[in-house]
Amino acid sequence: MSLSNLICIGTIGKPKGLKGEFFLNSFCNPTENILSYQSLITIENHKDYKIEYIKKSHNKFVSKIINISDVDEIKSFTNKKLYIEDSDLPRLSDKEVYWHELKGMNVFVHNTNENLGVVKEMNNFGSDDCLVVVSSKDSIDNKERLIPFIKDKFINQIDKTNKIIYVDWQKDF
Repeated sequence: MSLSNLICIGTIGKPKGLKGEFFLNSFCNPTENILSYQSLITIENHKDYKIEYIKKSHNKFVSKIINISDVDEIKSFTNKKLYIEDSDLPRLSDKEVYWHELKGMNVFVHNTNENLGVVKEMNNFGSDDCLVVVSSKDSIDNKERLIPFIKDKFINQIDKTNKIIYVDWQKDF
């Protein structure tokens, strides 16, 4: 199975009980959205494992992988990532974007149209989500930049069709 069309939406936590159940850590926002996905996949030793069920227990999620019914076996999956296929994601409006869609987009200064580079990844360093922008062959300099992902302050416009992000950012930052 290829990771190119998979989106990580959670991880397998510590085991719960003796029958192969585990606590599921959701990366969804809100976290309850993980309940709406029918097919979660984890990849281990080049084999994909499907989730049998997810249920909410108090403020946590409990889940089980099909054909794993032993606490010792599920322990080997602790901290493994859980994925969905990108086609399973809900459609967004034109003004919304998923993080994985930002990767590879060109970043231009809004007023001057100078190319700052390409989005390498998105990160959260505590206070805000940040674009990690690295130089491209067309960029104005050879620099890595962290640009806070704050719409209408630093992020002016996202053109998903042309894969361009327009930012209010000084080139010397």
